[in-house]
Amino acid sequence: MALVEAARFFTSFEASIAKGALDAEDIPALLFDDQMNWGGFDLGVVPVRLMVDEDDLKRARRVLENPLPGGERGLPHRA
Repeated sequence: MALVEAARFFTSFEASIAKGALDAEDIPALLFDDQMNWGGFDLGVVPVRLMVDEDDLKRARRVLENPLPGGERGLPHRA
């Protein structure tokens, strides 16, 4: 199992939503650097990385890029 970056986000909130979308599709995922936003401020100094197994990468990116209900994208702010 080798972890690879599926996406990165400027806020831990957005990263958590994306991780939830993957969890809902039974794609295991981890957030790296999600505690790097000091004092509760999401400054985007260190992006939060959404990591998945390399075998799940294509499927994870499809899930994240699918439009959400209401026309919003799964990845509003990719770094």
